[in-house]
Amino acid sequence: MGKHEPFSPKAIANRIKSKGLQKLRWYCQMCQKQCRDANGFKCHVTSEAHQRQLLLFGESPTQFLGGFSADFEKGYMDILKRRFGTRRVNANQVYQEYIKDKDHIHMNSTKWMTLTGFVMYLGRSGKCAVDETEKGWFIKYIERDPEEVRRQEALRRRERTELDDEERLQKNVADMVEKDKGEQDEEDEPQFTELQRDGEEKIVFSLVPTAVKKEDPEPSTSSGDRDTAQVNNERETKPPLFKVPLKINALQLAARATAASRDRSVAKSTASSSGDKKRKSALEEIMEEEKRRKEKQHKSGRGKNDFWLHKDIVVKITTPRLGEQFHKRKGVVKEMLDKYTAVLELLDSGVKVKVDQVHVETVLPALGKPVMVVNGPHAGAQATLLSINESNFSASVKLLTGPSQGEVVNNVEYEDISKIHQG
Repeated sequence: MGKHEPFSPKAIANRIKSKGLQKLRWYCQMCQKQCRDANGFKCHVTSEAHQRQLLLFGESPTQFLGGFSADFEKGYMDILKRRFGTRRVNANQVYQEYIKDKDHIHMNSTKWMTLTGFVMYLGRSGKCAVDETEKGWFIKYIERDPEEVRRQEALRRRERTELDDEERLQKNVADMVEKDKGEQDEEDEPQFTELQRDGEEKIVFSLVPTAVKKEDPEPSTSSGDRDTAQVNNERETKPPLFKVPLKINALQLAARATAASRDRSVAKSTASSSGDKKRKSALEEIMEEEKRRKEKQHKSGRGKNDFWLHKDIVVKITTPRLGEQFHKRKGVVKEMLDKYTAVLELLDSGVKVKVDQVHVETVLPALGKPVMVVNGPHAGAQATLLSINESNFSASVKLLTGPSQGEVVNNVEYEDISKIHQG
């Protein structure tokens, strides 16, 4: 029976039926032919072309089996490297991405019977880091390309240097604060000084009398002269006046020492206040530099972690694998089992379910409501949602906690903030 015309209804129907993935048990890898039903596969197996391919396979089965296995491994590893990079991901998710290609190498034509066996082989050969959980096998690609390894090492070295600089700045700031605190404590305490004098010098009071010459009155015959003489005599018989110079060398020294001590304390307090002002400006410069560095890291995409789940945030389940009753349901994170796994309590029913972060996504509240920054340089800080920019899938928030409290951060990606559960 000949083939149908290319644009005949039957030919169009056959092309529609052959679209997409077909059942694996009706696929022949040697002939690279996909049959639509059991009858078609039976006819293909009994055909002469298939028999010739089986004869070729019988001559060198190891060569064909090794070739199919190498092609399957190469395609799987390419998807893992380009699609997921060095992130930890479910091995079955990578396999689902791989089999989307209709002409992929089927696993039943390789030396591995199951996906678990293939994943264990990758772990034994050191090509990937694998671990088994309740949700299946998780896999993480290990970079082996020399250029990429050097680039990653340079990136890690740069991040380590920046971390060392940050720790050094924090230590300097802590030392400066501690030193300032010690100086303030010393200034608050009263300064007591001992009265000191030179040698055994004594305080001496010297009274030196002044000689007063007393003259005899001249005799007078008249009453007027007699009265004048009497007045002069009374004036001259008054007690003599004395000049009392005081030698107070020790007292003067004590006063001078006290004044000098007071001047030194005033000078010290003035220097301390000026030093505080300088230290304050230095602290402000360090804080501004740290702020600029974090903003630069945030803009360049660095400083992000591959885990973002936090307690008390609201997330939405995006996968139907947990069951249709949980699909697209929202819940609050009640407990963190590890960096990637958490216990979720559904908001409408109160049912608790264990989820992985790859199966959920963040939730945005209404404007003015509280959110938590779950990733980036401000991860863990609470904030208020100010606005949403739908064109570039970002938002603007005002930080309420953390070192940058009160700062407004723009262009924060949707996946970096999530609603905080209140109640």
